[in-house]
Amino acid sequence: MLGLAAAVAAAAAPAAPAAPKESPERTAAKWIVPSAEKAIGRGLDYLVGRQHADDGTFGSGSYRGNVAVVSLGAMAMMAGGSTPGRGPHGANVSLCLDYVLANTQDSGYIIAPAFAQHGPMYGHGFATLLLAECYGMTPRPEIREKLAKAVMLIERTQNTEGGWRYDPRQMEGDISVTIAQVMALRAARNAGIHVPKVTIDRSISYIKRSQNPDGGFRYMLIGPRDSAFPRSAAAVVGLYSLGIYDGEELSKGLDYLMGFLPQQGVTRREGWYFYGHYYAALAMWQAGGDRWAKWYPAIRDELVLRQHPDGSWDEPSVSKEFGTAMACLILQMPNDYLPIFQR
Repeated sequence: MLGLAAAVAAAAAPAAPAAPKESPERTAAKWIVPSAEKAIGRGLDYLVGRQHADDGTFGSGSYRGNVAVVSLGAMAMMAGGSTPGRGPHGANVSLCLDYVLANTQDSGYIIAPAFAQHGPMYGHGFATLLLAECYGMTPRPEIREKLAKAVMLIERTQNTEGGWRYDPRQMEGDISVTIAQVMALRAARNAGIHVPKVTIDRSISYIKRSQNPDGGFRYMLIGPRDSAFPRSAAAVVGLYSLGIYDGEELSKGLDYLMGFLPQQGVTRREGWYFYGHYYAALAMWQAGGDRWAKWYPAIRDELVLRQHPDGSWDEPSVSKEFGTAMACLILQMPNDYLPIFQR
């Protein structure tokens, strides 16, 4: 009876107050240590110094006018709190936005023909993502119209299996290009643009079918079935973006990625370093908990060490501007400013 009485008393007692929720500012300060803050500042300064005031593009060479690089540069600045026309890099973000809008065709396809590289649907996906992230941050009415057209082009070019490929037409898909479109669709939905359920359902099916028994993901449904870190990181983010927040596929994918946790003094010969770690950090940010607590400090400290004296990070297969934008996006993830980053 004494136990019952104690239980009744406990039930009648007022509930303990909930622990106060940590503010975003406090969360960011916990993760973005002074060395990372300094690296971010130098990285953004590098991007600003490499931007051309006449058209908003970055750097030189074949990737100068690539809409993906321009969009990622803008989002790197937005991840620090700037928006089009506002904040320390507001004017730079506006230049990027102007460039993307100017290169959105009537069909909705976003491409700068003079700077078209291999796999232009990558660029379309990242540029559509930028439009979605900017929508609502600036009163420019043409953003919604061009964003809606860009989304419709993505819908039209999805193949029957649920994937996308390099060009804006239905053809055998690959997981990497597919995730670029999935991220754009998620951001567009967040902004209030309609995305058909059938498009989402096909995308989920495609990503799940691309997973291997080891938890990683293959490049295409046909051909070699080997897993690789960069595309597997992207695929896990794709699942989160499509509303899959738990389940075997997600757990196995996260477990696979944890096998690539950055370790001091260990150099991996995995290609597409910044692409892979951008998606891996975003996957762990969405997962939260112990996975994030292990991953972010590891990649943060590695990136600080990898930064060049001029403030850049280099991705030799693309450009320094691409690598720098990706590194700044990774390091600033705890700021939680970009809608696509928000849990």
